[in-house]
Amino acid sequence: MITASIQLALTRAASALQRGRGRDAAQILMPLHRGGSLPPDAEFAIRAALAEAFLLQDNLQQATVTLGRTPDSTRDRLLPARLSTLWRLHGRIAFARGDQSRAIALQTRALRQAEIAHDSRAIGLAHYEMSLCYEQVGDSSIVREHLTEAASALHAAGDRRHLALVHSLSAVMLAQSGRYDEATAALRQAERLAVAIDATDVLAGILHNQATVAMKRHRHDQALALATRSLAIHEEIGSGHGLAIALATIGQICVRMGDLDRAEQVLNRTLELRSPVQFHETTGAVFDTLAQIHLMRGSYERADEYLRRAADAYSAHGGQASRWYEWSLKVLGAKLAIRRTDYAAALAAADEITRTPGVPQPERLLADLAACEALIAAGRTGEAEQRLTHCEGRLDRRANPGTWGEYLRLRGAVHQAASRPTDAFHDFAQSASVLELVGERYQAALSELALGCLAAEGGSRATAERHLEHATDVFQGLGARRDLDEAAAAMARLHSSVTDSSAQLPIGTDDAVVRRLVDAAIMPELLAREAAGALLESTGADAAVLFLALPRNDVRVLASAGCDSETASALGRACTHGSPAYGAGLLVTHALGQHPDGECVCVIATQQPLSPSASGRMRTIAAIARQGFELCRTREQPPQALEAPKERPLEPLLPGFVCASAAMIRVAEQIQRLQGHDLTVLITGESGTGKDLVARAIHVGSPRKGATFLPYNCTTTSRDMADSQLFGHRRGSFTGAVSDQQGLIRTAGGGTLPLGRDR
Repeated sequence: MITASIQLALTRAASALQRGRGRDAAQILMPLHRGGSLPPDAEFAIRAALAEAFLLQDNLQQATVTLGRTPDSTRDRLLPARLSTLWRLHGRIAFARGDQSRAIALQTRALRQAEIAHDSRAIGLAHYEMSLCYEQVGDSSIVREHLTEAASALHAAGDRRHLALVHSLSAVMLAQSGRYDEATAALRQAERLAVAIDATDVLAGILHNQATVAMKRHRHDQALALATRSLAIHEEIGSGHGLAIALATIGQICVRMGDLDRAEQVLNRTLELRSPVQFHETTGAVFDTLAQIHLMRGSYERADEYLRRAADAYSAHGGQASRWYEWSLKVLGAKLAIRRTDYAAALAAADEITRTPGVPQPERLLADLAACEALIAAGRTGEAEQRLTHCEGRLDRRANPGTWGEYLRLRGAVHQAASRPTDAFHDFAQSASVLELVGERYQAALSELALGCLAAEGGSRATAERHLEHATDVFQGLGARRDLDEAAAAMARLHSSVTDSSAQLPIGTDDAVVRRLVDAAIMPELLAREAAGALLESTGADAAVLFLALPRNDVRVLASAGCDSETASALGRACTHGSPAYGAGLLVTHALGQHPDGECVCVIATQQPLSPSASGRMRTIAAIARQGFELCRTREQPPQALEAPKERPLEPLLPGFVCASAAMIRVAEQIQRLQGHDLTVLITGESGTGKDLVARAIHVGSPRKGATFLPYNCTTTSRDMADSQLFGHRRGSFTGAVSDQQGLIRTAGGGTLPLGRDR
């Protein structure tokens, strides 16, 4: 029996473990563990809780020693609930060491014993641990199955800590498939649960996943703030593994934002961390990101070195790791080969990815784009154009705008090589807008460089200088030496050639502008940028601004072209005050429809009255922009009925119940009322109607949920044997009584004993 003092210590330790305070739990339990001469029940409970505490501290050695041998190597006969706990904890240790195959095998045994014990919490924990293992292996369908089972069981058991972890992992799976809104909703649910029980370690992981989703949505400032909060919590609780993951994520975000120096500093700090937990994938991701940094900087030898080190880190998992990392490295290797002008090697690497079955669609698409870039650089423009046409139908511009921006730049290069400067201009310009909008500074600068070179070829010195100077500033800030040299060479060629500083790059016919605006309608921010640019280019104005007319004559600038933000605001305010004057010229406005915050308006500032053709172009652009904004608002505000399922939790009303009728809903409500009372309940019904399921549901929602649920069918044995099984017997009291048995009633003490009878 467990004494009151030991039970009090176990309760305090359990509270610390629920909040992720492994160090506090260990301090409570270690004196009891060292004291020795404990009753078997107490010793098992203390060892299991202490192993959990050491695992929270990434102390695998102490957890292993405390836990002892696996159940199959001992002769002790243990109850199924205890066996489940032991198998699960040994599985967690195997998982932390990177041995996913063994971890899956151990968790399978834990799940089997938990089901025999009818222990909802143990069932939920085993399913959750299995989902973690399969997530590492990369089998998303199996992960989702285990998460669904885990959610139902943990909800029934009232385990909010692990239910929060289930929601968080579910969000990761949703984000990987591009379902960002659903992922965000799942993370909000997880955060509420973690905050409610003050589980700071769980909250740190949730914040990290929120940062990852924000980064995938190209909200880099938000992602950096969330990742920084996650880092602070991990530093406070002293989790080496969690700290490394948070730092690696901050490094990736900084690369996206163009802060390469900070990214390199953070990533090198990650590599200095030491933890018994084998986070090979995190180490591989760090080397992968460092390779990207040196590829941008033009340090190709160092980029190649980091690629090799990343491959070595990933291969430490052997065949147990997701091959996503392998494909990611191969794509980066193809891009490195292009920079080294080894186009044949780049094409071979890209083709290997696209021809291999099972490669994820995003990596396959990136490989195709790398192949197109290699073909263009090798002068095989016709093949590149065919391959780009094949890529176009697979592009999800809303889900992956960064990939779309790269695609537009490559298509512009094909148009340029095929002597179609107008089409090239629009593709390069839209590529720069898309990439700048999503925060891909380096990629946007490459598009600006392409625009500058195209303008220089067309004899437009002013346009070429503007784009080349913008690209030069970005490359200097990033330390991208090779690209900086290319921009400087283009500027030198421009200054040495005979060009017309007032000449404009031809923008082509109205239909080209229309196509560009229609394509931009996937995002309101991009549409505003493109509309402002199109107005400036089509009318020859000095500046173009799109703004919202807010209450009290205030304005909010959506986008501008040809002027800075301060001038854009001044032009917007002048329009709201009714002033058409612009120096010696005038302001020309068009309404673009009503926005929830105010009226949307476009204005151009011009020194000369607009020609009839320029006025017609402005009306056309304004009409297309108005329709595009309406489309964006409709897309972003779906019907309420479609939104409701996204906020619905993973678990049903009661585990195992499908409450589709009024009668079943009444049954479920009656069960929930009974869960809060310590009453004897009579459940009647025909065979197969779920009486056992109702009894189990009452148990798992009651104050007895932590104790035994032990169903017994009274009609499966004789009256004499039933007396013995229910009330117990002494050794030798009848033939076959080889030992004392306390009986089911004593065994189920403090729990629930459903007594069944067949009709």
